[in-house]
Amino acid sequence: MANTKKPANRKARQAAEAAAAKAKAEQEARDRRNQTIIGAVVVAIVVILVAVIGFNVWKSNNPSANADDLNAAWAKVEKASPKPANATDKGGFILSKDGVNKPVDGVPTVGVYMDFMCPGCGSFERSMGDTFSQMVDAGQINLEIHPNGFMDRYSTDEYSTRTANATIELMENDNDPDHILKFISLMYAEDFQPSETSYKSVSDDDIKQQMIAAGVSEDVAAKATDNDYQYKDWVTAMADYTPLRSELWNTEGSLKGQMTTPTVTFNGKYWNRQGLDSSVDTRTAFLKAIGLDSAQVGQSGTLPEIGSDKGPLYP
Repeated sequence: MANTKKPANRKARQAAEAAAAKAKAEQEARDRRNQTIIGAVVVAIVVILVAVIGFNVWKSNNPSANADDLNAAWAKVEKASPKPANATDKGGFILSKDGVNKPVDGVPTVGVYMDFMCPGCGSFERSMGDTFSQMVDAGQINLEIHPNGFMDRYSTDEYSTRTANATIELMENDNDPDHILKFISLMYAEDFQPSETSYKSVSDDDIKQQMIAAGVSEDVAAKATDNDYQYKDWVTAMADYTPLRSELWNTEGSLKGQMTTPTVTFNGKYWNRQGLDSSVDTRTAFLKAIGLDSAQVGQSGTLPEIGSDKGPLYP
């Protein structure tokens, strides 16, 4: 009896082993497929995340002219409170021979968008500060100052926003353009302007002392630097809105399609400083662009060629 059952038992065991081997192989195949699917999903997620991060980085460096973005940013400017009474509708402050927010008719309006941390702005001011003062005093230009808080990330104490706010408070409370222009000059002095690469804290009292040195009264200087940062919300909103204005973007070079500082406009029209001949110094280029001889700077009654409506003549 035992001998007759062994073959059947062997066949049964072999069949069971074969079934088990098949089931194992099928399970391993399913596991491999699942791992492949999971791997593909993970890779896809990583690719999507990289793309999203890359787009956001690109977008932060390449502001969009999308109307919705622009309108949303402007809505924040409108919502900010309080607003400086002397600001133009684009956030500038006009200095003329007649005072603050008192433009002279028939002369060019030169707009300067700046940040007190910006090294390029410092270089530009050191080249143009005296010329601007002479031309404003002589009634040859209106100078529209746009102090901005673009570069807070380079300081540990919101230097850009604090200095922009202090300048605005000054222009709201001191009607003497000479005081304001002298203050700007002192803020950009090489022995005062902090480095964007190795920032050392500049206190509000340090800023106050620069105002006093510019001829500003102690009361006005104290109010402008009293730590309440009256226009901080407005400055912050303007720092988001201004770079979205495509009329201020570079039109050539590696930074084409982006706003950089300083940005200069003539009667609201962009001055393409990227296209200037490197052999021409900043002052000479500016006078060539506005249409005025060097010897005519500061001469009352002698006006730049571009008048009150034309854009730059050079480059």
